[in-house]
Amino acid sequence: MRYDLVIFDNDGVLVDSEPISNRLLAACLTDLGHPTTYEDSIRDYMGSAMHRVHDLIRERTGERLPSDFDDVFHARVFAAFERELKPVAGVVDVLEKLSADGVPYCVASSGSHERIRVGHRTTGLDRWFDDGRIFSSQDVGRGKPAPDLFLHAAGRMGVAPGKCLVVEDSPLGVQAAVAAGMDVYGFTAMTPAAGLIGATQLFSTMEELADLL
Repeated sequence: MRYDLVIFDNDGVLVDSEPISNRLLAACLTDLGHPTTYEDSIRDYMGSAMHRVHDLIRERTGERLPSDFDDVFHARVFAAFERELKPVAGVVDVLEKLSADGVPYCVASSGSHERIRVGHRTTGLDRWFDDGRIFSSQDVGRGKPAPDLFLHAAGRMGVAPGKCLVVEDSPLGVQAAVAAGMDVYGFTAMTPAAGLIGATQLFSTMEELADLL
């Protein structure tokens, strides 16, 4: 099937940020008295907006995270991005293929606009994504697994949901794409295939994705 729009998740799909951000999130939560391992962070928060972190901590402990938690966490993440962040291997080739074939694409991320732009600027992916191609959960209020963000991106790009393909690497993202009525290709680099139930196709490298497209 030819799709009229390819919607990319950002963290873990375009930029290799999940190991960095989840390592730091686990450390920040542990420092505040909420013991969290890297594996816990991947399981509970990968692919989600920051409000999920606040919500789960409050549900589990009855406590609220500090009001400056997001600012402190993101400052640490952005500093680490500047030192360590790389584009996901092979993703530039995918973007080049889509551009050459004239297939519209965009990014729809649970991360903030600032996080998306810092990551793209650091890795050089900003040349592929102007402001009109960047959508954040900040735009809709509810992050994944709600379908709102993907539906918002499709609407702004002028494409019906049934003509969209989502590229995701998290269970929450796959759930959101399915709820939006979109096909979704699940990237198994960090999430086992069993965790991406509902995906239309699975792939383990960007070279495989290029072939699927």
